[in-house]
Amino acid sequence: MDPKEKIIFALDVERFEEAQQLVMELRDHVGMFKVGKQLFTHCGPKIVDFIKLKNSKVFLDLKYHDIPNTVSKAAVEAAKLGVDLLNVHASGGFSMMNQAKQALVEAGKNPDLHRPKIIAVTVLTSLDDGELKKVGFDIPVIELTKKLALLAKEAGLDGVVAGGSEIEMIRETCGRDFLIITPGVRIEDKKDDQKRTITPKEAIQKGASYIVLGRAVRDAADPGALLKKIAEDIRDALSL
Repeated sequence: MDPKEKIIFALDVERFEEAQQLVMELRDHVGMFKVGKQLFTHCGPKIVDFIKLKNSKVFLDLKYHDIPNTVSKAAVEAAKLGVDLLNVHASGGFSMMNQAKQALVEAGKNPDLHRPKIIAVTVLTSLDDGELKKVGFDIPVIELTKKLALLAKEAGLDGVVAGGSEIEMIRETCGRDFLIITPGVRIEDKKDDQKRTITPKEAIQKGASYIVLGRAVRDAADPGALLKKIAEDIRDALSL
C-alpha cells in the first residue's frame, strides 16, 4: 500500500468553500477525507459528492448511536451517498452494530451500490480514566476499549477507532485484518483537547491501519510538504 493511503485528513472546518480548497490542495497527499459532524451539519451530502467527484475516498464520521433500526437505516443511507467508511458508537451495543452491518451487507447486493466498511468508536480520545469515572465507568480506558473492540468484532464490524495507547492491545486481541483507525495523531507535542496522542510513525509501528490528521496539517506553512514527510515516516515504519 502507498503510505499516503494510510493517511485520513479531517475536514474539520465550518465552510463548504474551505473544505473544497483543502480537498483540492491535499487530495494527492492523503488516502481519504474525514467528514464530521460540523461540516456535514453545515453543508450535508454535497461535500461527500464533491470529494467523490474528485476521485477521493470519504470517511463519514457521524458516530451513529441510536436504536438498531434507526442506525441500520442511517448506515444504508450513508452507503447510498457513496462513502467508503462510516462509524457507530460501540457503546450502542451488539444488536445495534450487528444490524447495521447486516443492513449494509444486504444493501451491497445491489450492484450499483458500493458497500462501505463500518467501524466502531471505542473510547473517545478526549477521555482518560478520570473522565470515565465522572460518567459512571469505573474501569480503565484500556480495559473498556478492549471490551468494546471485542464486541465490535463479534458484531461483524470491520474495525474500530481507538487511541494510540490501545493499538497494540487491539491488534493482539482482534487480529491482523481488523481495522484500527487512530485519531489523536500529532506532529508535535501539542495535545489540544485530546488526551491520548501519538505520532504518525509510532501509530503505524504499533499496528494502526490508518491515522487521522487535521489541525497540525491544516495549520502548517506547507501542508503538502508536511504530508510528504509524514508519508515517508509511514514508509519507514512499514519497512521495520
